[in-house]
Amino acid sequence: AMEKSYMSIFLLLVAVSCALAKDAGKKETKETTAKPKLPQTLSRGWGDQLIWTQTYEEALFRAKHSNKPLMIIHHLDDCPHSQALKKVFAENKDIQKLAEKFILLNLVYETTDKNLSPDGQYVPRVLFIDPSLTVRADITGRYSNRLYAYEPSDISLLYSNMQKALKLLKTEL
Repeated sequence: AMEKSYMSIFLLLVAVSCALAKDAGKKETKETTAKPKLPQTLSRGWGDQLIWTQTYEEALFRAKHSNKPLMIIHHLDDCPHSQALKKVFAENKDIQKLAEKFILLNLVYETTDKNLSPDGQYVPRVLFIDPSLTVRADITGRYSNRLYAYEPSDISLLYSNMQKALKLLKTEL
């Protein structure tokens, strides 16, 4: 009886993973056929020509498999601070160019992953995660009470932190 239940659990796992693999395959084809439209919606105005991931899980998967760092921007559509940072981020050519070297994700909702809010849930909040899927707590903005917050005037700090995230990648991996 024990062997039988192990076998049914195994078969269930195989069935589930097949179904998930099929879904993942579908997503890929949808993305490739509707390419010009997709980045537009996922960018939410942070850089329409950049390639943005749709979910945290997809972003982690891509970071791990592409060996690129992941940059996550938490923001809200009705937050004036988020809007101001978005405008500066999207209009800064150097930032946009450097952003191409990252797996990118911008979220307008909080995730349940506590690693993404190491010092609280506030917006805008920018976190870097390396391909080993470690949140880089050592790459922070200039506020001691909101470590991952950036204001429009901090854009050069954000740029140097993006460079730092890429440099750490080369020295540590």
